[in-house]
Amino acid sequence: MKTYALCPISEKKVNERVARINAAFTVLLIAGFLLTQNIFIVSFLAIDFFLRNAYLAKYSLVAISSKNIVKYLPVKELLINAGPKIFAARIGLVFSSLILISYILNAKLLAFILAGMLGLFSFLEAALGLCVACEIYPYVYRFLYSRNADYNI
Repeated sequence: MKTYALCPISEKKVNERVARINAAFTVLLIAGFLLTQNIFIVSFLAIDFFLRNAYLAKYSLVAISSKNIVKYLPVKELLINAGPKIFAARIGLVFSSLILISYILNAKLLAFILAGMLGLFSFLEAALGLCVACEIYPYVYRFLYSRNADYNI
């Protein structure tokens, strides 16, 4: 079974500049949560990831803000395949939901570890353009679809 980095493919395109600013907002929000332990920050983040996953990005405050910021930056639009970013948003939704649940269940250390991981992944995307979701996608794919994939050889 191949385990090199491959990403989901989509017919849609997104502006990579917007995606990286989305990631920067996630870093800032996670840092805010870690500093203040304000559960509403993670709740906001989970709702925002949910909106982006439900193809309701037009209601996502993070996406709206990122698009508006890009308009004022001296950078050209860089359209890339949306598949990896959609998968990354799903990972963000899972992580932010797990952080929220862990914190509510008083497993604060787990919540902080998960928040640190999400913050690190988001930082790598924002600063370096490194999509950690693309790196883990082959393992998720193999875990979820390995039984079916073996029969389609």
